[in-house]
Amino acid sequence: MKLNKLLIATLVATYLVVPFTLGANSYVMSLIIASLIIGGIALSWALLGNLGGMVSFGHAAFFGVGAYTSAVLTMQYNVPVFIGLVLGGVGAVLSAILMLPVLRLRGPYFALAILAYAHIFRIVATEWTSVTNGAGGIASIPSLPTIFGVEFGGRTGNYLVILTMVLLFAWAYDIIRRSPHGLALRAMHDSEDATRVVGVNNTLLKGLMLLVSAFMCGAVGAFNAHYINFLEPDYAFSALWVTIPIVAAIFGGYRTITGPLIGAVVVYLVDQLFIKNILPTGHQMILGVVLVVMIIASPDGLLGLIRRALRKKDATT
Repeated sequence: MKLNKLLIATLVATYLVVPFTLGANSYVMSLIIASLIIGGIALSWALLGNLGGMVSFGHAAFFGVGAYTSAVLTMQYNVPVFIGLVLGGVGAVLSAILMLPVLRLRGPYFALAILAYAHIFRIVATEWTSVTNGAGGIASIPSLPTIFGVEFGGRTGNYLVILTMVLLFAWAYDIIRRSPHGLALRAMHDSEDATRVVGVNNTLLKGLMLLVSAFMCGAVGAFNAHYINFLEPDYAFSALWVTIPIVAAIFGGYRTITGPLIGAVVVYLVDQLFIKNILPTGHQMILGVVLVVMIIASPDGLLGLIRRALRKKDATT
């Protein structure tokens, strides 16, 4: 009952309180939108790592492919923008299908192979000038449209769209985790050989998690393209779309559903609003230090730290 009330209060706060109290402050709203974009990538990365048991350094590939897919389809083929967001996710899934052979690799070999794919896609985007305009980039990408008088292309509209996307992804993540397939995936963490003996197709389940993760990340990349209205290869496939979400996911607690989202909001907003003002040219170094301290103090992230603190409080009362 308490959890339901907390969930309702959180949804009301995110959908109503934030737009009404901060909607007029375009700078703060842009930071919140950026933190949710990072949170969406962090969630997709955490899903692959937690359920799929695979550490990826190549999610920039899905982000970039999704961004370019939606931008090209909406500009050259007049596809509606909201449909373009979905097709951006589909484009990322198609790119992930090309990566399925690397599922036979494990540990750092898988991570490096996915990273190599991201580099390949960046080169393709740079050289395929007839479609992507190469290093010159794509300008004037259409913003989110106005539907029934609601301007989704404004700061508040963009916020509501990315918030809804991220919450839907979190809901899908929860459904998968609670399903029999999710149970099998979590069992694989202890012993893949044991799960294979009882008939679990490990490779198939890992492949499905890779595709789901790619769709989430690609859809977020598509949203970002329509949010900033510009795209070029070095930006779309930047390593920052890997490093910052990983930091956020681990900081918040990547083995939970809400941890990566909370981690992204806390890490990005604290960095941009406070640390960057104090240390303009070395603020990301502070993030590294904070992450190391968090890993040492609480390996299961910020949520784990909060839960232990609440248990101690309950025990003393």
